[in-house]
Amino acid sequence: MTRYLLAIDQGTTSSRAIVFDQTGNSVASDQQEFHQYFPRDGWVEHDAREIWDSTLAVCRGALEKAGIEASELAGIGITNQRETTVIWDRATGEPIYHAIVWQDRRTASWCTKLKSDGHEDMVVDRTGLLIDPYFSATKIAWILDNVEGAQRRAESGDLAFGTVDSWLLWNLTDGKSHCTDATNASRTALFNIHEQDWDDDLLTLFRVPRPLLPEVLDSSADYGTAETRWLGAPVMIAGIAGDQHAALVGQACFSPGMAKSTYGTGCFLMLNTGDDAVRSENRLLTTMAYRLNGKPCYAVEGSIFVAGAAMQWLRDGLKLISHANESSAHAEAVGVDNPVYLVPAFTGLGAPHWDPHARGAIMGLTRDTGIGEIVTAGLQSVCYQTKDLVRAIQNDGARLESLRVDGGMVVNDWVMQFLADILNVTVDRPRVTETTALGAAYLAGLQTGVFDSLEQISGLWECERQFHPEMRPALRESLYAGWLDAVERVCNN
Repeated sequence: MTRYLLAIDQGTTSSRAIVFDQTGNSVASDQQEFHQYFPRDGWVEHDAREIWDSTLAVCRGALEKAGIEASELAGIGITNQRETTVIWDRATGEPIYHAIVWQDRRTASWCTKLKSDGHEDMVVDRTGLLIDPYFSATKIAWILDNVEGAQRRAESGDLAFGTVDSWLLWNLTDGKSHCTDATNASRTALFNIHEQDWDDDLLTLFRVPRPLLPEVLDSSADYGTAETRWLGAPVMIAGIAGDQHAALVGQACFSPGMAKSTYGTGCFLMLNTGDDAVRSENRLLTTMAYRLNGKPCYAVEGSIFVAGAAMQWLRDGLKLISHANESSAHAEAVGVDNPVYLVPAFTGLGAPHWDPHARGAIMGLTRDTGIGEIVTAGLQSVCYQTKDLVRAIQNDGARLESLRVDGGMVVNDWVMQFLADILNVTVDRPRVTETTALGAAYLAGLQTGVFDSLEQISGLWECERQFHPEMRPALRESLYAGWLDAVERVCNN
């Protein structure tokens, strides 16, 4: 009898659910966008209730499209936008403030002060992260500081904090489970990745009361049961991982040295380092890859805040295109030797620059510049930013022979070829490109016995197409030099 898995992929701009079968094939999916709130410059918020409502709707929709009942599911896996911070009332289940999104930069000045006061070495040593508004800790503190009575209620245990996985889990289980997994915990700047526990010194530094925090479990674990009233039958929630960690699992990057890069709203490159929590000397992050059977696996990660979101801005903000798929035709017409550079620092720059005050710019404009050049520059910016990450990884001593890619942008052949050219490495696009959701399904399947081992999962990975570098070295160097000059002009560091 076929055993199905339901993957919840709760992202920054939409919630999605995919039903997978026991061979890792997608059976049906449903997706729903939700509202983005920008109350001030650099602030980004979501309504946590909208996140839950949209997630529940797509779960029901995916099951309906698959033509199966919830009773046929072996389990549910959850993957989620990381670092986004929700605090809610334990008694009512109501959020006390909008979710503060990972892109939000409102705590930049406090982060600057914490760094100037000499706290960053401790944070890096214990968490693998830098002090930056990106991570959850300062977002938590901001909510507790700015919602009346919140600090006192947090200390007395009346409130609960969670990243989006915890928020969904709480709702699915009707408040019975307040948990997260080690990957999401590792992105809060409160979790000691060596001790595998919340760190008291960090809790003190960021003024976060311990009663607020969820229990940390393995990425494959029994997280409780989704109540019958939500999907029509009780279903075990059996796997959780942050989106980039889930994508690493979905890409079967289980051996040290294997790397994947995910192109969604942002871009995130992750290199498996196995048992070693390698500290980067080039401002990359040390993070959890996943934790199974109590054993942590580590990774080095580079985070780019704006990738697909740049194309969304060109479409919705500037209205230069009506649909993202129009961008390929523009790029084909313009070609790779494009003198225009778009630096999409809309919410600052991530790795390896870590400049929260940088802002976006379009450079190289002339009277000949048209829509095609600007749209092509948007596509190229994703690849140039990936090059920044790869160069940092190489400067840390790692070799990158090939890169497995996934996410919405990788269906664009022009972008993938330019990526291979500018990186000078082979780019592997898998047959299943929705690897974030697939990774969540795999983690749930490991817990529920649908899959026996990581080796079995590795055997399911298939390459759909390889892109090999073809660009002349002189052109590659010239184009990238132009990018570095453009980035230097927007940085404040």
